Amino acid sequence: MINHRIAPPGMTFPTVPGRTLQANPLGDPCDRTVPVFLPPSYDGRKRFPVIYLLSGFASTGASFLNFRFGRKTVPQQMEELMREGSMKETILVMPDCMTRYGGSQYVDSAATGAYETYLTHELVNFIDSTFKTLPEKKHRAIAGKSSGGFGALRLSMRHPDKFHAAACHSGDMYFELSYRSMFPSAAKVLEKHNGSIRDFLHAWEKADKKPGSEFPLIDIMAMAACYSPDPTKQAPENMRLPFNPYTCDIIEEIWQEWLAFDPLLMLEKPLYAHALKNLGHLYLDCGSLDEYNLQFGHRKFSARAKELGIKHIYQEFPDTHADTSYRYSVSLPMIANAIREHP
Repeated sequence: MINHRIAPPGMTFPTVPGRTLQANPLGDPCDRTVPVFLPPSYDGRKRFPVIYLLSGFASTGASFLNFRFGRKTVPQQMEELMREGSMKETILVMPDCMTRYGGSQYVDSAATGAYETYLTHELVNFIDSTFKTLPEKKHRAIAGKSSGGFGALRLSMRHPDKFHAAACHSGDMYFELSYRSMFPSAAKVLEKHNGSIRDFLHAWEKADKKPGSEFPLIDIMAMAACYSPDPTKQAPENMRLPFNPYTCDIIEEIWQEWLAFDPLLMLEKPLYAHALKNLGHLYLDCGSLDEYNLQFGHRKFSARAKELGIKHIYQEFPDTHADTSYRYSVSLPMIANAIREHP
């Protein structure tokens, strides 16, 4: 039976003063409300490990609380698993790293703001000082889906001092296949707006119902702002597209900037491979019917990780990219076990 409560008892919504995000280029709020799920036995005295759960593109922490008929919200799933003993009790933090462009990819960018620094330093420190956490790296994990999966995997590579376990669900990778296939669709939308990103964004923001057919451009714009920012220009033109909008030819110099963020290529750097090798637990999964072709990247990532001696679990399941939050019931108990208080 589905519980109709959107948020289980123990949910709290602190406002995090984001000093890191002050004066960000898009004028986005620096203070963010962050949903935090506290486990059933949280009493203000006992300390708990923490999982940071990152949302996908065009979503934020509050999206994990979205009520849908016949579906449990993520906090409901976790509460049920903890109460029945299938998951170790863990604090779950759902960050807000939204931007005017639809997302930050959890990176520091001159076009959007220092969201990587905000999350890995300011937010982590705030949570550890506000709640009864076990504030050591060995009791901290990071997870997410899509852009959130990309963020979880990349941040676990770049901040091995912060996270002991990670889970990546359908995370952005193998850019040559996933992002590049979207460029023609984005170019067609841009042409409808006379090649002007400013005109497009003005129309997009003004529309009461955002045209689904135009989503590829807002997506690629956001990625360009994160991977190839142009701080010499004012928003919303403070980014460089990696292709010629008229011919769709790749602009190699800019494309190489994008590829530097691709987890599949990051894996080839010894420093990042070493970080993954030293995780207490690494989990990846992807739907075998993923519309963005991410299953192919995940297969390549898993195969290469195996060659490099990186212990991990990779699973595929018969589903598409959307509406797969039920998979958190698979991954989060695993990483909660890896960061539990007593091994």
